Amino acid sequence: MARRTKKEGWKTKKWYNVIAPEMFGHTSIGETPADEPENLIGKVMDTTLGDMVDDWSKKNTKMLFKIYEADENGAKTRFIGHEMARDYMRSLVKRRTSKIDANILATTPNGYKVRVKPSCFTVRRARRAQIKTIRKMMHDIVTSRAKELDFAAFVQEIVLGKIASDIYKEAKEIYPLRRVEIKKTEVVYRPKEVVKIEGVQATE
Repeated sequence: MARRTKKEGWKTKKWYNVIAPEMFGHTSIGETPADEPENLIGKVMDTTLGDMVDDWSKKNTKMLFKIYEADENGAKTRFIGHEMARDYMRSLVKRRTSKIDANILATTPNGYKVRVKPSCFTVRRARRAQIKTIRKMMHDIVTSRAKELDFAAFVQEIVLGKIASDIYKEAKEIYPLRRVEIKKTEVVYRPKEVVKIEGVQATE
């Protein structure tokens, strides 16, 4: 009886198309079921950057979005972070080399705070002073780009590899590198948005 009820429950659900935010071209990132569209609010959806941009080389980048609005036409999302596949990151670690991590809180001019975690992988084992210098360089590059870009542009430069490339170009002058990846980001603060309601401004 319980099994039949469960099946009947699934029959009442409708599938809703989930859309990425404007910074990713409002791309469809999949479908998800719900009894009512409002039940989708707060749900976290994930996909790979490779699927979003149709590029197999970016399949190791996991993208995270949270639904904030839904109706019969579909669900809208906000970007809340990304993470590189753990198996891929482990494959970059080699014996007799150094993995240099940083944990950086960056703030954009439009008030977003993003935690950024880059990793540098060296050709050989680096000395402590070199590791310290590279870590500071990662911090300076990430925070300076955040100050120059709005939130959408900053996120795009991270997930598409521009900031990792900038770190690589600078850090390799200090010590030979094999690879640089931004292994994870997390949006830790999102400013309230101004919404116009019948000519009156209100904050969300």
